[in-house]
Amino acid sequence: MTASAFPHAVLFDHDGTLVDTEPLWESGKQRIVAAHGGEWTEQDTRDTLGRPLAATVQRLSELGVPGSPEEVFREFHAVLEDVLSENPPTFIPGIRPLLDELAAAGIPAAIVTNATSEVARYTAGLAPDNLFRVVVGDEEVAQGVRPKPDPDAYLQAAHRLGVDPRQCVVVEDSPSGAAAGVAADIVTVVVPGVQDVPPGPGIVHVPSHSAVSLELLRSLAPRR
Repeated sequence: MTASAFPHAVLFDHDGTLVDTEPLWESGKQRIVAAHGGEWTEQDTRDTLGRPLAATVQRLSELGVPGSPEEVFREFHAVLEDVLSENPPTFIPGIRPLLDELAAAGIPAAIVTNATSEVARYTAGLAPDNLFRVVVGDEEVAQGVRPKPDPDAYLQAAHRLGVDPRQCVVVEDSPSGAAAGVAADIVTVVVPGVQDVPPGPGIVHVPSHSAVSLELLRSLAPRR
């Protein structure tokens, strides 16, 4: 990769962008709430989708899961581990070819998520060696990184990769994530997701995950 090549790095969201873990998260939330006599509904999903993990923990507490936020998180994490072990996540169709292209071109990548860093690291391990060099998730949020829709997580990922954020591309599927990418002054490619992302400056919509190729990313103009 030459110094002038664009993009210098690609910053990926996790759930719904790289892997289809949303149904697994849903199953985990339903299980933990049901274990305490409650019900996790579609409205609960809509209210927390794309928001920081703390919003999910708060909703679980409101639905009857007892304990402090830390205790609720630990119980939910244990349930989620069981769900993931039963249904190991795999890349969404169309994403793996892009990852192979980035690896072959020597373009580094990061995973930036409001969800668990641990699950994101598992996903990073499925990719070509040394492609995902940075993961920013709930562990970093606990250390002071502001979650999406704030741009901080994407800016932190670019900084840790040693690249100018404006020379990166963000790949997202949610309104809050796209807002974070745009607020960071990073051109943001939006793949189809559970929630529609409205059009706007700095946003490039594509019809499918397989439409995101290195050729497409190189055709984009960096934000100014």
